[in-house]
Amino acid sequence: MSGSALFVACSALPEGDGDEHAVPDALADLGFKTRWAAWDDTTVDFGAADIVVLRATWDYAERRDEFLSWTEAVPTLANAAQVVRWNTDKSYLAELGDAGVAVVPTTLIAPDDQAPRWPKAEFVLKPAVGAGSRGTGRFTDGDAAAAHLAGLQADGHTVLLQPYQSSVDSEGETALVFFGGVYSHAFSKAAMLGRELDESGLYVTEKLAPVQPTAAFRALAEDALDATAALLGILRAELLYARVDLVAGPDGRPSLLELELVEPSLGFRQTDPAAAWRFASAVRQQLA
Repeated sequence: MSGSALFVACSALPEGDGDEHAVPDALADLGFKTRWAAWDDTTVDFGAADIVVLRATWDYAERRDEFLSWTEAVPTLANAAQVVRWNTDKSYLAELGDAGVAVVPTTLIAPDDQAPRWPKAEFVLKPAVGAGSRGTGRFTDGDAAAAHLAGLQADGHTVLLQPYQSSVDSEGETALVFFGGVYSHAFSKAAMLGRELDESGLYVTEKLAPVQPTAAFRALAEDALDATAALLGILRAELLYARVDLVAGPDGRPSLLELELVEPSLGFRQTDPAAAWRFASAVRQQLA
């Protein structure tokens, strides 16, 4: 089998952040030609590619309606438009929690809701639609939190309120990566709150490192993918990629912080070189 793969980014980062540097060669070994394009480049015929892979579309949050309309016009998109619509609104965490997945406790605050009673312990506010940790704040002071919330609500955001997971300070997050529904590798991410945006202004620079997740982390990641597939009415294998971000709770047990199915960095530089081959095989599987 041979074909063409179109990797999609944004105009500020037309070829992503370099994480996928080894993937085009792995795809070429299987007969695929790979090129990059910005999702909003009107000169590109996205329908001509055998598979269109979302990678670094990190400006979608400010133009989500336009972005979703574009995804629905691309028949060979991976992951599919249905997945993108669901996953670009972090309210999905409440759905996964209702489905029995151990998620970080999450309260949704609608744009017209009053400020809630603030937790006594440290907590985080973040927009339900957002990427790269933009708009996320960590608070202990109710007045500062109320001002941050008001600013997000004024921009029309539903806001997530979550207790701050102190384990992130010492252990960071653990990101487990799946290709075609099958576990590939994992890496750790240091705490990002309070760090600077990169020069594109689209994401917070992360400190990443390879990691071997425990059995409990692996099991929760598998549970999260199973629940997602059930909610969306798809097979796990239909997800070209998934990144499951977990943290250790106060009792040491893992909780789901985010499930990234649209445009996450996949940690190719933090794992073995064969990961690019595993990704290439998953691309081939999608076309089969």
